[in-house]
Amino acid sequence: MLSARHSAKLQVFYPVLLLLLSMLSIQSGASLAKSLFPVIGAPAVTALRLLLGTLILFFIFKPWRLKFSRESIMPLFLYGLSLGMMNYLFYLALETIPLGIAVALEFTGPLAVAMFSSRRAIDFLWIILVIAGLGLLLPIGDNIHGLDPLGILYALGAGVGWALYIVFGQRAGKGYGAATVSIGSLVAAFIFVPIGMLQSSPDIMFSWSILPVALAIAILSTAFPYTLEMIALTRLPAKTFGTLMSLEPCMGAFIGIIFLHEHLTLIQWVALAFIVLASIGSTATIKSKTKIEEVK
Repeated sequence: MLSARHSAKLQVFYPVLLLLLSMLSIQSGASLAKSLFPVIGAPAVTALRLLLGTLILFFIFKPWRLKFSRESIMPLFLYGLSLGMMNYLFYLALETIPLGIAVALEFTGPLAVAMFSSRRAIDFLWIILVIAGLGLLLPIGDNIHGLDPLGILYALGAGVGWALYIVFGQRAGKGYGAATVSIGSLVAAFIFVPIGMLQSSPDIMFSWSILPVALAIAILSTAFPYTLEMIALTRLPAKTFGTLMSLEPCMGAFIGIIFLHEHLTLIQWVALAFIVLASIGSTATIKSKTKIEEVK
């Protein structure tokens, strides 16, 4: 009896641990990427992450075995474009604003997708919390808090990219499942690797002093967390998965403090808390459309 209960607890705890490790990996990869910005710049780091990450994902998923139809080309292209846009703008944001703030602002993208999918009165509470959080973060009037306006715009743009990534990812993934991310990453690499190379020196980008760090970024930010997320997603209810993912801005803030010494003000912590609460609330109260899909 005790062993059965212990086994049941492990079955719940195991995917939660995997998801927390995934978030820790992604934010650690972002902090490592930011440390490389002064050397080759954010566009070049984005290019290397996409290039090396694509190679790793191709090795894992072997997408050349897939069969493609004419109808699937456009969703896959738009999915890849939004994936590249999300990564590119997020790294540009990290050049000038703290990691935790950038993650919180970017998180408004999937949060908007979740809230627009529901029309209940309680959703207005989450919208108010998001507006309050953004009001404390955005440079309105004298309420600047030392944040770069362009960095904020980049982070919000990354949020738009994340929202599009979700929308187009659902369409593109219907026929290809988990392997979709490898195709999307290839599309993103074709678009954003040349942009990164144009804004940096290829000799420095592909030097032996840079490539090992870039490979670590690709593993921490792409291959390792995506694999863990897929395992966790198959073992957790969609609502639990979304609620736990809502903790990512806080994870980013703590990683920024530990590795980048990016300490936030009290007002910035309050703003961060508002956005996290809105994300948790919208996930917890959203109608279980996904449960119907899971039964199918």
